[in-house]
Amino acid sequence: MSSVTTPTSANALITSTGIGSGLNISGIVSALTSAYGAAQTDQLTNKQNSLDAQVSAYGTFTSAIDTLKLALPALEDHRQLAGFAATVADKTIASATTTPDAVAGQYSLLVGNLATAATLTSQHYASAATVVGTGSLTIAVGGASTLINIDTSDNTLAGIASAINSAANNPGVTASIITTSDGARLILAGTATGAANAITVTQSGGDGGLSTLTNLTTTQAAKDASFSINGFPATSASNQVSKAITGVTLNLLLASAPNTPTTVSISPDTTGAQASIAKFVTALNGVLSSIHTLTGYDPTTKTAGPLNGNPTLGAFQNQLANILDKVTSGGPGGVKSLADLGITANAGGSYDTNDTTLGNALTASLASIGNLLGGSNGIATQLANLIDGYTRPGGLLDTINQGLQSSLSSVAKEQSALTARLATYSTTLTREYNAMDAAVAQLKQTQTYLTAEFNPNQATSSGSNSNLSSGNLNT
Repeated sequence: MSSVTTPTSANALITSTGIGSGLNISGIVSALTSAYGAAQTDQLTNKQNSLDAQVSAYGTFTSAIDTLKLALPALEDHRQLAGFAATVADKTIASATTTPDAVAGQYSLLVGNLATAATLTSQHYASAATVVGTGSLTIAVGGASTLINIDTSDNTLAGIASAINSAANNPGVTASIITTSDGARLILAGTATGAANAITVTQSGGDGGLSTLTNLTTTQAAKDASFSINGFPATSASNQVSKAITGVTLNLLLASAPNTPTTVSISPDTTGAQASIAKFVTALNGVLSSIHTLTGYDPTTKTAGPLNGNPTLGAFQNQLANILDKVTSGGPGGVKSLADLGITANAGGSYDTNDTTLGNALTASLASIGNLLGGSNGIATQLANLIDGYTRPGGLLDTINQGLQSSLSSVAKEQSALTARLATYSTTLTREYNAMDAAVAQLKQTQTYLTAEFNPNQATSSGSNSNLSSGNLNT
């Protein structure tokens, strides 16, 4: 009789899931585990998605009001809003720019001479490689000076020029060499204009050869600019003059022809104000659009914004509307509201600008516009304070964001805990199914064993394909 495998040895051979039962235990366990945790997994996923959407939405809103805040400083300061432009009739003589302190006016400008920097020239030498001498050179410009030591490594004309240019405490002199038909010359040029910036050179020590550089020829003297405003004389160490006319910087370019002054005109410039107000309206509409998108509901798609019904954005919108509806006394014929500037709300909830109305208001009523928009109680100032309350560190939006981040951390912890529980559950199911599988395998092996013991002929015939195929059964 052939040997058979006992139940005990069969159990030792089970090494793969499902060998005994033929079931896909791995798939069954996976499906049961997923079903077991499905409800809580969906709940946590939905919660995280909702929190992520709120974080993103608040970020969008914060970005919109930050953009609006950036547009406000130009409106808060009436000097920036009510700008002035400077023009010079003869643009070859000078150019001019204004600051917020400028006032309207017309001035006569006559330029006697421009401010110049000193230029000194040495005697001629055979070439740039000619040895001049050793010792020390002291170069002074105005109240500053530096001591430059010259030795045999740099005692040529070219070497001396290089030493001057590389001096650590160079007082404001550049050295160069020009070579002409009669030889090479050292040129010292001051970097600053004005009579106070004359250049002097002295020498000491060494072989005495540097003494030839102390008798330099002045080819251009250091001079102050000389000019007159409305016939009153003035000087400047620089050709850029910022204190002659209040709020105006003159850039002197050329001496005037004798007794031929040019006109400098300072007049109101509404271009900058129009651009600043247009920037403000664009940013304001961006905020309103953001609030509408984030808190609204689309009946067509039946989709609500991530902050639908949110009280924070609703409160901001109400406060914003109250500020924009501000009306001032304005003075007779002055600007009293945004509508007087041509800024009006449309049916869609945003604001439009009438450029003609705005231009006329800017030309006629700059003072009242400054009163409406700027100052301690102006629209721009109130808006800046409102936004600051929401966006500053520790402000309302910061507090909300911290709460959302805390909730996201809690969800992440819950998800980790759920993952751990599902892993334990899966392990338990796998162990139980494997135990069942092993039991089934043992039963099958027992059945095979008993069949072989009590009906060996049947066991033999069952294992013989030839007997089964021929229809012969041994009894």
